Amino acid sequence: MRRILLAAIMFGAASGAQAADLPFLRGSFTDGLTTQKVFWQGYYVGGQLSYGSSDSKLPSNINSDMQSTFRAPDDVSYLWRPLGQAHNLTSGFGAFAGYNSQWEDVVVGVEANYIHGGFRAYSNSMGVRLNPDLTTQSITHSSAVIKLSDFGSLRLRAGYIMGCFLPYAFVGAGFGGQTIDRSISVAPDPVLPPWTADTKTKLVYGYSAGVGMDVMLVGGLFTRVEYEYQRVTSTIESNINTVRLGIGYKF
Repeated sequence: MRRILLAAIMFGAASGAQAADLPFLRGSFTDGLTTQKVFWQGYYVGGQLSYGSSDSKLPSNINSDMQSTFRAPDDVSYLWRPLGQAHNLTSGFGAFAGYNSQWEDVVVGVEANYIHGGFRAYSNSMGVRLNPDLTTQSITHSSAVIKLSDFGSLRLRAGYIMGCFLPYAFVGAGFGGQTIDRSISVAPDPVLPPWTADTKTKLVYGYSAGVGMDVMLVGGLFTRVEYEYQRVTSTIESNINTVRLGIGYKF
């Protein structure tokens, strides 16, 4: 009898030890999913698409040098109207590359960013040619197109890790190419052949700021959504607002 009782006690102890190793008896299915912190430190590259608006402040006398070459017939005067603000909506594409340094939940880094935007902000005005008797009028036309096709910048950014999400803010500075196309005309033509069109391209600089969020998908693959404000400072200042979608890979 004592042997049977001893065997039963030993079997019960062994069964209890095995039950303790079963996860459903330890409540593991009631603990919920475990969120693991994503490791963002390292180099990364990616591509992006953008859509935004460009507003350029045109000087009221931007075409005055060309207008001065128009010689009107006797007793006739030209009335040129000033240009207003140039505006444009367009899409673009580009790339980015950078490096993240991580301290616990905080990420800081540096990033090179490039956008080929194709902005063509346009402004035009219509005036009149006044004849001596004021009974007939002909048309004067003045226009300007501000093109900002490429802009590259260097950014400093900082973010805070929230699971697989990395919301961040950034500031940056950079440069790009700006082309100004100008033209004026009068119908009918003036007495002498005038200067009617001009094109100049120059290097401009500017600064940017914005916010965004990177989301780690799988492995090192992540996606990005971002808003950026750019101000290009030159003879003609431009304010550019864009939203961007991107995809990248962290090594």
